[in-house]
Amino acid sequence: MTARAARLLVLLLLLATVGVTGCGGDDDPGGGGSATARSPEGPDETDTAPEADLKDTSTKPVVTVPAGSPPRRLQKEDIVKGKGPPAKDGDTVSIQYVDVSFATGEEVDASWDRGHPFTFTLGKDKVIKGWEKGIKGMRKGGRRELVIPPEQAYGAQGSPPEIGPNETLIFVVDLVDIR
Repeated sequence: MTARAARLLVLLLLLATVGVTGCGGDDDPGGGGSATARSPEGPDETDTAPEADLKDTSTKPVVTVPAGSPPRRLQKEDIVKGKGPPAKDGDTVSIQYVDVSFATGEEVDASWDRGHPFTFTLGKDKVIKGWEKGIKGMRKGGRRELVIPPEQAYGAQGSPPEIGPNETLIFVVDLVDIR
């Protein structure tokens, strides 16, 4: 079994677990459609809310696809608010991220798997527009979920073979450092 197939199997098992246990009613404060992190062993014995695990920025998050159709505009949601000054154009930022396809729910890429953050300068148009707009304003130590429509990601051409044409992407981004 390849590493990708193993990750997909773990993701599918986690999604099945979330599907069975995560069916809240209208009074569900989580909204039923944000990223959720869980260990492969399942929930711990402390009966904490699933969102509590996602707030641990020292661990790679497991990203789930929100219910419904992909949004047409960039969606930003702070999971953990960082501290210090907000990231702005000209700042060099180091981030950890997980990227998931909205259409398939498959993980596309993750800096966590390479063992080091990805670093770039905001405002230089060296990354996708969804990152330029979505990371700006984050503070060091913060974690944010970005749902990025194709026009602010890789557009009609995609980024074969991992990212298909007109693909909406979901990122959970941790801002490790700002310089």
